[in-house]
Amino acid sequence: MDLLDVFSDLVTQSGFTNLNIYNVIMVLVSLILIYLAIKKEYEPLLLLPIGFGILLVNLFPGIMAPPPDAETSGGLLYYLSQGNKLGIFPPLIFVGVGALTDFGPLLANPKSFLLGAAAQFGIFFAFIAAIVVGDLFPGLEITEQVAASIGIIGGADGPTAIYIASQLAEEHLPAIAVAAYSYMAMVPIIQPPIMRLFTTKEERMIQMEQLRPVSKLEKILFPIIVSLLVILVLPDTAPLLGMLMFGNLIKESGVVRNLVDTASNALMYIIVIFLGLSVGASAEGANFLNSTTLVILGLGLVAFCIGTATGVLFGKIMHKLSGGKVNPLIGAAGVSAVPMAARIVQKVGSEDNPNNFLLMHAMGPNVAGVIGSAVSAGVFLAIFG
Repeated sequence: MDLLDVFSDLVTQSGFTNLNIYNVIMVLVSLILIYLAIKKEYEPLLLLPIGFGILLVNLFPGIMAPPPDAETSGGLLYYLSQGNKLGIFPPLIFVGVGALTDFGPLLANPKSFLLGAAAQFGIFFAFIAAIVVGDLFPGLEITEQVAASIGIIGGADGPTAIYIASQLAEEHLPAIAVAAYSYMAMVPIIQPPIMRLFTTKEERMIQMEQLRPVSKLEKILFPIIVSLLVILVLPDTAPLLGMLMFGNLIKESGVVRNLVDTASNALMYIIVIFLGLSVGASAEGANFLNSTTLVILGLGLVAFCIGTATGVLFGKIMHKLSGGKVNPLIGAAGVSAVPMAARIVQKVGSEDNPNNFLLMHAMGPNVAGVIGSAVSAGVFLAIFG
């Protein structure tokens, strides 16, 4: 073989010869996500691995290739993606989320459950909208399972969105995951205009009374009672809600600090790396860029906006019923994005009243939203799974 043949082989085997326009577009998308993660710090823990996974698969699709036979190995990220496909990674992340979550604000003000529930309306609105779109455009092939997976994006809960998509609409997992985490990352951009649109300045200035202290016994009993009640009614919630409550129980028990530290740090971050890279690597250009993806991205945004709006509107109802004691802004935190949505409530409220401290009041509906989205997911799995 002469030097010219060697050079020809190198060129043929290089990634340049296999690139197509879809790969180029997705490489640009990956660079945007990486930019948002690093420069804007929008959900960097997830957008960074997802963005880099998209970059890798579009430069070298073989990294997601399944093994062609029993004697040949497949791509590295193909094996990691099995954790999503089998529904393993999202529940494990929920163990860490539970170990980091303080349900005290919710226990101190149980009415927050209603705000968390109201914000889930966006999920069911988007589900119905997706069904309608699927009927109008049969070519999109939006089944009831796909519609349910699209709707769950409105819960602003990435692990739940991935879990539902892996169970009901695996072929659309990349689009749903990218939409869910992208909108979670854009909470500071999407929510404030909606919150201001549906509230007056006087409402946003309302200062709420300090929450009552919550005993340790209440905090220990909460994850046990929630697991008993919810899982008995909706058994399909066990993987997500059960892991969330398990993580919270080991935290509140106070007797297994090493487990809490592992669940909320090493375990969760390892899973986040595996999940993020493999989800991103599912977005190979030719498969990802299609009309159904655009519908998923569009309806996901609608679901998130509707969820924020209904949370605020229900907050206004509670404001009226309480004689003006409830600041309706805290309803916006009913979407799951913990704790960013609660922080946005604090930020918007303090803009009109610098003495306003709404963060802990918003954490109640915020953690209620996590439970609400897991319950919504269980409903969909029970019906369409």
